[in-house]
Amino acid sequence: MKKSFLFLMMFLVVALAGNFNQDFDITWGDGRAKILENGQLLTLSLDKTSGSGFRSKNQYLFGKIDLKIKLVPGNSAGTVTTYYLSSIGSSHDEIDFEFLGNLSGDPYILHTNVFTQGKGNREQQFYLWFDPTKDFHTYSILWNPQSIIFSVDGTPIRQFKNLEASGIPYPKNQPMWIYSSLWNADDWATRGGLVKTDWSKAPFIASYRNYNAQACVWSSTSSSSCSSNNSTENSWLSESLDSTGQSRIKWVQSNYMIYNYCTDTKRFPQGFPPECSLN
Repeated sequence: MKKSFLFLMMFLVVALAGNFNQDFDITWGDGRAKILENGQLLTLSLDKTSGSGFRSKNQYLFGKIDLKIKLVPGNSAGTVTTYYLSSIGSSHDEIDFEFLGNLSGDPYILHTNVFTQGKGNREQQFYLWFDPTKDFHTYSILWNPQSIIFSVDGTPIRQFKNLEASGIPYPKNQPMWIYSSLWNADDWATRGGLVKTDWSKAPFIASYRNYNAQACVWSSTSSSSCSSNNSTENSWLSESLDSTGQSRIKWVQSNYMIYNYCTDTKRFPQGFPPECSLN
Protein backbone atom coordinates (compact mmCIF):
# COMPACT_ATOMS: atom_id res chain seq x y z
CA MET A 1 0.00 0.00 0.00
CA LYS A 2 1.39 3.37 -0.98
CA LYS A 3 2.44 5.75 1.75
CA SER A 4 0.26 8.52 0.28
CA PHE A 5 -2.80 6.29 0.57
CA LEU A 6 -2.04 5.52 4.21
CA PHE A 7 -1.60 9.21 4.91
CA LEU A 8 -4.87 9.99 3.19
CA MET A 9 -6.77 7.50 5.31
CA MET A 10 -5.52 9.26 8.43
CA PHE A 11 -7.41 12.35 7.34
CA LEU A 12 -10.63 10.72 6.26
CA VAL A 13 -13.37 11.52 8.75
CA VAL A 14 -16.85 10.12 9.18
CA ALA A 15 -18.85 12.38 11.47
CA LEU A 16 -22.25 10.80 11.85
CA ALA A 17 -24.66 12.69 14.09
CA GLY A 18 -21.95 15.28 14.58
CA ASN A 19 -21.84 17.53 17.60
CA PHE A 20 -22.00 21.27 16.95
CA ASN A 21 -19.71 22.00 19.89
CA GLN A 22 -17.06 19.68 18.49
CA ASP A 23 -17.39 20.43 14.79
CA PHE A 24 -18.20 24.15 14.50
CA ASP A 25 -17.24 27.59 15.78
CA ILE A 26 -19.71 30.44 16.12
CA THR A 27 -17.99 33.15 14.10
CA TRP A 28 -20.19 36.22 14.47
CA GLY A 29 -23.41 37.55 15.94
CA ASP A 30 -22.48 38.71 19.45
CA GLY A 31 -24.41 35.97 21.24
CA ARG A 32 -27.19 35.60 18.68
CA ALA A 33 -26.00 32.12 17.71
CA LYS A 34 -26.52 29.44 20.36
CA ILE A 35 -25.47 25.81 20.68
CA LEU A 36 -28.01 23.93 22.81
CA GLU A 37 -28.94 20.42 23.95
CA ASN A 38 -25.34 19.32 24.55
CA GLY A 39 -24.34 20.19 21.01
CA GLN A 40 -27.29 18.58 19.23
CA LEU A 41 -29.11 21.82 18.32
CA LEU A 42 -27.81 25.11 16.96
CA THR A 43 -29.89 28.26 16.44
CA LEU A 44 -29.08 31.43 14.54
CA SER A 45 -30.88 34.69 15.24
CA LEU A 46 -31.33 37.93 13.31
CA ASP A 47 -32.54 41.28 14.62
CA LYS A 48 -32.19 44.85 13.37
CA THR A 49 -28.70 45.14 14.85
CA SER A 50 -27.10 41.98 13.54
CA GLY A 51 -27.45 38.49 12.17
CA SER A 52 -25.22 35.55 13.11
CA GLY A 53 -23.25 32.67 11.67
CA PHE A 54 -21.00 29.68 12.22
CA ARG A 55 -18.17 27.83 10.43
CA SER A 56 -16.73 24.34 10.59
CA LYS A 57 -13.54 23.87 12.57
CA ASN A 58 -12.06 21.83 9.71
CA GLN A 59 -11.57 22.40 6.01
CA TYR A 60 -12.53 19.61 3.64
CA LEU A 61 -11.41 18.52 0.19
CA PHE A 62 -14.43 16.58 -1.12
CA GLY A 63 -17.25 15.37 1.07
CA LYS A 64 -20.86 14.38 1.49
CA ILE A 65 -22.40 16.87 3.90
CA ASP A 66 -25.92 16.65 5.38
CA LEU A 67 -27.53 19.26 7.58
CA LYS A 68 -31.09 19.43 8.89
CA ILE A 69 -32.48 22.98 8.90
CA LYS A 70 -35.79 24.49 10.01
CA LEU A 71 -36.12 27.89 8.39
CA VAL A 72 -37.44 31.17 9.79
CA PRO A 73 -41.24 30.85 10.11
CA GLY A 74 -43.92 33.43 9.37
CA ASN A 75 -43.05 36.65 7.60
CA SER A 76 -39.42 36.05 6.69
CA ALA A 77 -39.28 38.62 3.88
CA GLY A 78 -35.85 40.24 3.53
CA THR A 79 -34.02 37.50 5.42
CA VAL A 80 -31.54 35.04 3.93
CA THR A 81 -30.45 31.78 5.55
CA THR A 82 -27.31 30.36 3.96
CA TYR A 83 -25.58 26.98 4.07
CA TYR A 84 -22.54 26.60 1.85
CA LEU A 85 -19.00 25.37 1.32
CA SER A 86 -16.32 27.92 0.47
CA SER A 87 -12.60 28.45 0.22
CA ILE A 88 -11.14 31.94 0.64
CA GLY A 89 -9.51 34.47 -1.67
CA SER A 90 -10.40 36.20 -4.92
CA SER A 91 -10.17 32.91 -6.84
CA HIS A 92 -12.24 30.99 -4.33
CA ASP A 93 -14.50 27.98 -4.96
CA GLU A 94 -17.97 27.88 -3.43
CA ILE A 95 -21.07 25.64 -3.37
CA ASP A 96 -24.20 27.47 -2.21
CA PHE A 97 -27.59 26.81 -0.69
CA GLU A 98 -29.36 30.12 0.06
CA PHE A 99 -32.93 30.30 1.35
CA LEU A 100 -34.65 33.58 0.45
CA GLY A 101 -37.41 34.53 2.86
CA ASN A 102 -40.85 35.72 1.81
CA LEU A 103 -44.11 37.13 3.08
CA SER A 104 -46.29 34.85 5.20
CA GLY A 105 -48.06 32.36 2.99
CA ASP A 106 -45.65 32.75 0.07
CA PRO A 107 -43.04 30.04 -0.52
CA TYR A 108 -39.37 30.31 0.24
CA ILE A 109 -37.05 30.42 -2.76
CA LEU A 110 -34.13 27.98 -2.65
CA HIS A 111 -31.21 29.62 -4.47
CA THR A 112 -28.21 27.54 -5.56
CA ASN A 113 -24.89 28.56 -7.11
CA VAL A 114 -21.46 27.13 -7.90
CA PHE A 115 -18.27 29.21 -7.99
CA THR A 116 -15.07 27.98 -9.60
CA GLN A 117 -11.86 29.99 -9.36
CA GLY A 118 -13.76 33.09 -8.28
CA LYS A 119 -16.43 32.90 -10.99
CA GLY A 120 -20.05 32.22 -10.11
CA ASN A 121 -23.11 33.39 -12.06
CA ARG A 122 -24.45 29.83 -12.19
CA GLU A 123 -27.71 30.38 -10.33
CA GLN A 124 -30.60 27.97 -10.27
CA GLN A 125 -33.65 28.65 -8.09
CA PHE A 126 -36.42 26.40 -6.87
CA TYR A 127 -39.59 26.34 -4.86
CA LEU A 128 -39.81 23.48 -2.37
CA TRP A 129 -42.56 20.85 -2.32
CA PHE A 130 -43.14 21.32 1.43
CA ASP A 131 -43.17 24.10 4.02
CA PRO A 132 -39.53 24.32 5.20
CA THR A 133 -40.51 26.25 8.33
CA LYS A 134 -42.74 23.59 9.90
CA ASP A 135 -40.10 20.96 10.54
CA PHE A 136 -36.47 20.06 9.94
CA HIS A 137 -35.50 18.92 6.44
CA THR A 138 -32.18 17.57 5.23
CA TYR A 139 -30.16 19.65 2.76
CA SER A 140 -27.17 17.81 1.30
CA ILE A 141 -24.11 18.63 -0.77
CA LEU A 142 -22.21 15.78 -2.39
CA TRP A 143 -18.88 17.06 -3.71
CA ASN A 144 -16.55 14.53 -5.26
CA PRO A 145 -14.12 14.48 -8.20
CA GLN A 146 -16.91 13.63 -10.66
CA SER A 147 -19.66 16.10 -9.77
CA ILE A 148 -21.48 18.27 -7.26
CA ILE A 149 -25.01 17.15 -6.39
CA PHE A 150 -27.45 19.25 -4.38
CA SER A 151 -30.20 17.23 -2.65
CA VAL A 152 -33.22 17.93 -0.45
CA ASP A 153 -34.45 15.10 1.80
CA GLY A 154 -32.50 12.70 -0.41
CA THR A 155 -34.02 14.00 -3.65
CA PRO A 156 -31.41 15.45 -6.02
CA ILE A 157 -32.32 18.86 -7.40
CA ARG A 158 -29.16 19.90 -9.24
CA GLN A 159 -25.92 18.44 -10.59
CA PHE A 160 -22.76 20.27 -11.68
CA LYS A 161 -20.44 17.88 -13.47
CA ASN A 162 -16.68 17.93 -13.73
CA LEU A 163 -16.22 19.08 -17.33
CA GLU A 164 -12.55 20.00 -17.16
CA ALA A 165 -11.97 17.93 -20.29
CA SER A 166 -14.09 20.55 -22.08
CA GLY A 167 -12.13 23.44 -20.57
CA ILE A 168 -14.60 24.27 -17.79
CA PRO A 169 -13.01 24.80 -14.34
CA TYR A 170 -14.11 22.47 -11.55
CA PRO A 171 -13.53 22.89 -7.79
CA LYS A 172 -11.07 20.17 -6.86
CA ASN A 173 -7.89 21.76 -5.48
CA GLN A 174 -9.05 24.26 -2.85
CA PRO A 175 -10.21 22.95 0.54
CA MET A 176 -13.45 24.46 1.78
CA TRP A 177 -15.04 25.24 5.12
CA ILE A 178 -18.72 24.65 5.86
CA TYR A 179 -20.52 27.91 6.63
CA SER A 180 -24.00 28.96 7.64
CA SER A 181 -25.48 32.36 8.39
CA LEU A 182 -28.72 34.25 8.89
CA TRP A 183 -28.67 37.88 7.77
CA ASN A 184 -30.69 40.76 6.39
CA ALA A 185 -30.65 41.20 2.61
CA ASP A 186 -33.82 43.17 2.03
CA ASP A 187 -32.11 45.21 -0.67
CA TRP A 188 -32.47 42.19 -3.03
CA ALA A 189 -33.71 39.00 -1.37
CA THR A 190 -37.50 39.30 -1.66
CA ARG A 191 -38.98 40.35 -4.99
CA GLY A 192 -35.78 42.05 -5.95
CA GLY A 193 -35.77 44.19 -2.81
CA LEU A 194 -39.32 45.49 -3.16
CA VAL A 195 -40.41 43.82 0.09
CA LYS A 196 -38.45 44.93 3.15
CA THR A 197 -37.80 43.16 6.44
CA ASP A 198 -40.53 43.71 9.03
CA TRP A 199 -38.46 44.24 12.16
CA SER A 200 -41.54 44.02 14.37
CA LYS A 201 -41.33 40.25 13.73
CA ALA A 202 -37.73 40.02 15.01
CA PRO A 203 -35.89 38.12 16.26
CA PHE A 204 -35.91 35.79 13.28
CA ILE A 205 -34.60 32.32 14.15
CA ALA A 206 -33.35 29.40 12.05
CA SER A 207 -32.56 26.03 13.68
CA TYR A 208 -30.09 23.26 12.84
CA ARG A 209 -29.78 19.59 13.77
CA ASN A 210 -28.14 16.35 12.67
CA TYR A 211 -24.96 17.50 11.00
CA ASN A 212 -23.45 14.51 9.23
CA ALA A 213 -20.29 14.47 7.16
CA GLN A 214 -18.37 11.86 5.25
CA ALA A 215 -15.44 13.91 4.09
CA CYS A 216 -11.71 14.30 3.85
CA VAL A 217 -10.29 16.71 6.38
CA TRP A 218 -7.70 18.92 4.76
CA SER A 219 -4.22 19.01 6.21
CA SER A 220 -1.68 21.59 5.06
CA THR A 221 1.01 18.92 5.30
CA SER A 222 -0.80 16.50 2.98
CA SER A 223 0.05 16.35 -0.70
CA SER A 224 -2.67 13.78 -1.36
CA SER A 225 -6.17 14.22 -2.72
CA CYS A 226 -9.20 12.21 -1.71
CA SER A 227 -9.70 11.34 -5.35
CA SER A 228 -6.99 8.70 -5.05
CA ASN A 229 -9.05 6.72 -2.53
CA ASN A 230 -11.56 4.31 -4.09
CA SER A 231 -12.24 2.07 -1.10
CA THR A 232 -15.73 0.66 -0.74
CA GLU A 233 -16.11 2.27 2.69
CA ASN A 234 -15.99 5.66 1.00
CA SER A 235 -18.24 5.03 -1.96
CA TRP A 236 -19.40 8.66 -1.91
CA LEU A 237 -16.08 9.55 -3.58
CA SER A 238 -17.30 7.92 -6.78
CA GLU A 239 -21.05 8.33 -6.26
CA SER A 240 -23.08 9.67 -9.16
CA LEU A 241 -26.73 9.84 -10.19
CA ASP A 242 -28.22 6.50 -11.17
CA SER A 243 -31.27 6.27 -13.44
CA THR A 244 -33.61 6.85 -10.48
CA GLY A 245 -31.65 9.92 -9.43
CA GLN A 246 -31.71 11.26 -12.96
CA SER A 247 -35.48 10.82 -13.09
CA ARG A 248 -35.94 12.56 -9.76
CA ILE A 249 -33.79 15.53 -10.72
CA LYS A 250 -35.85 15.92 -13.92
CA TRP A 251 -39.05 15.80 -11.87
CA VAL A 252 -37.83 18.54 -9.54
CA GLN A 253 -36.57 20.74 -12.36
CA SER A 254 -39.77 20.28 -14.39
CA ASN A 255 -42.09 21.08 -11.49
CA TYR A 256 -40.21 23.34 -9.06
CA MET A 257 -37.39 25.15 -10.84
CA ILE A 258 -38.20 28.86 -11.22
CA TYR A 259 -34.90 30.17 -12.59
CA ASN A 260 -32.07 28.60 -14.57
CA TYR A 261 -29.15 30.67 -15.79
CA CYS A 262 -28.80 28.24 -18.68
CA THR A 263 -32.11 29.45 -20.17
CA ASP A 264 -31.71 33.20 -19.50
CA THR A 265 -31.33 34.61 -23.00
CA LYS A 266 -31.44 38.22 -21.80
CA ARG A 267 -28.50 37.62 -19.52
CA PHE A 268 -26.49 35.69 -22.11
CA PRO A 269 -27.43 37.18 -25.51
CA GLN A 270 -24.20 35.94 -27.07
CA GLY A 271 -24.85 32.35 -26.02
CA PHE A 272 -25.08 30.35 -22.82
CA PRO A 273 -22.04 29.35 -20.75
CA PRO A 274 -20.43 26.20 -22.20
CA GLU A 275 -21.41 23.92 -19.32
CA CYS A 276 -25.11 24.53 -20.06
CA SER A 277 -25.06 22.19 -23.03
CA LEU A 278 -23.02 19.55 -21.20
CA ASN A 279 -24.31 19.37 -17.61
